[in-house]
Amino acid sequence: MVRTLSPRDRLVGCWILVLLGVAVAGHVALGDEPLLPSFAGLGHEAVMLREFVIPRGWPTPSSHASTIVETAPGELVAAWFGGTDEGESDVAIWMSRRGTAGWSAPGIVIDGGQPDGTRHPCWNPVLFVGSARAAEGNPQAPLFLYAKVGPSPSTWWGVVRESHDGGHTWGALRRLDGDAMGPVKNKPLVRRDGTVIAGSSSEDNGWRVHFERSVDGGRTFVRGPAVHSAFDTRGGVAVAGLVSAIQPSILELGAERLLAVGRTKEGRIFEIESDDGGTTWGAIGLGELPNPNAGTDAVTLADGRHLLVYNHTAQGRSPLNVAVSSDGRSWRPVVALETKTGEFSYPAVIQSTDGLVHITYTWNREAIAHSVIDPAKLP
Repeated sequence: MVRTLSPRDRLVGCWILVLLGVAVAGHVALGDEPLLPSFAGLGHEAVMLREFVIPRGWPTPSSHASTIVETAPGELVAAWFGGTDEGESDVAIWMSRRGTAGWSAPGIVIDGGQPDGTRHPCWNPVLFVGSARAAEGNPQAPLFLYAKVGPSPSTWWGVVRESHDGGHTWGALRRLDGDAMGPVKNKPLVRRDGTVIAGSSSEDNGWRVHFERSVDGGRTFVRGPAVHSAFDTRGGVAVAGLVSAIQPSILELGAERLLAVGRTKEGRIFEIESDDGGTTWGAIGLGELPNPNAGTDAVTLADGRHLLVYNHTAQGRSPLNVAVSSDGRSWRPVVALETKTGEFSYPAVIQSTDGLVHITYTWNREAIAHSVIDPAKLP
């Protein structure tokens, strides 16, 4: 008997074919249009690879706010939030793994479901490998996936899952204790002594940066005080001279000196320094690079240089650029990853054990892109 397929069956069959195509190809195909057509921008000689982590518009119409981590030499894990649109209740945290065969088909790792049956949107995943303090007898430190769940950035809360096999399987979802939020967008800094310092921020009464510290390898965090406030605490009125800032990345300047940089509403990237390993922080100020109220990320390279991924514009979210610095204060743009009209934003950046730099970012809210840079070839 010939069975007539329902519309749902036909749709499922199409997705199976797509998944088989991805598996056979060994990577996510870019289709007829390359990721960066006619790419010959600033620093293009240093760009070793450009690809999609997921195809455009799949598995969800909208994808944003990626994070990336190396779990073993040559093995990467990326996560992002995706759904109908940012802030919708169907937005979940998706994850894909990359090995020698390319990126795997993505799957949901956090869905925002609540005990009462309701569902909230998920936001801003952050992947990182904890320090040995969190190993607890396991052969390697765990992989942590932090994220936010809640109706909006002003009301969300922090959650975390933990993996002991590089992201193949995950433990139960846990809500963070007390007022801790965990890392809000960018990877935390895992220090040599095993302490983990997370750059975090809140948006419930203006934008405020704070830092959180973990002494158990990244499993739990204790929230520190806001290092500044963009609002007068006496009445919630904006005060001239204060900076509205969120989403810090932490750089290592040497010894106990740390520098955090990130997003503002003031048109330039913020800077704030610590001289005691992140226990206390100085005054927040504005750096020299532009910022169009968009997320950034940064990393201190093995050779001591600092690398920043950001939108080099005061408005919009294109172009997407890479800059390098020897001191974290004076920056030199060296790569233009995207120059066309569109939204290329919310980057995440790491340096892998082979010395290469991996960057993931939002591609027009339709896909997550992945670029690989050889820092030795930067102009």
